[in-house]
Amino acid sequence: MSKKIVAIDMDDTICHLVPKAIHYHNAAYPDLQLSIDQVVSFDLSGIWHPECSEEIFFGRPNLYEELEIFDEHTIEEVRRIHEEHDVIIVTAARPSAVPEKWNWLQRHMPFIPFDNFFVGKRKYLLEFDLLIDDGPHNLLAAREAGKRTIGIPRPWNRTIQSEFLMKDSWDGMGELVNRVLSGPGFPAKG
Repeated sequence: MSKKIVAIDMDDTICHLVPKAIHYHNAAYPDLQLSIDQVVSFDLSGIWHPECSEEIFFGRPNLYEELEIFDEHTIEEVRRIHEEHDVIIVTAARPSAVPEKWNWLQRHMPFIPFDNFFVGKRKYLLEFDLLIDDGPHNLLAAREAGKRTIGIPRPWNRTIQSEFLMKDSWDGMGELVNRVLSGPGFPAKG
């Protein structure tokens, strides 16, 4: 029997990107302090400082290598899922960030081989059985493509949280993944 493919997003799913970017934004623009609760969509242009841009916000050199692990359970749970399933890491990235993301992944999860590292924005085009992600557009597209999903609740996906199975910690994620993959249908919640 072949292993199921579990696609896992990086940013704000296994590591914290938006909080780190906000930290640097707030340091650069002390007159306009942002908080994560203000990030209610992926279009941040309406909330960041007028002198800021996506390139400034997400383009800081080495930003991606500085990101903190999502929580204390993340590495062990991803390892557990990797032992039972074929885990692929699927992340959207500007070209300059790809080496940083790969370096981060190898530093924290060296058990993920290069062949299982995918960079792409339209994740639903890949073959997988389950997607773990925070992006509402990714969760919606995966569901539309008939894929199972587990969402990571964030302010920017608040409007769809009631439609998807959500988990706010990696504690017990491996068990949840197994339950979702072995269960009938495509659960929205529970």
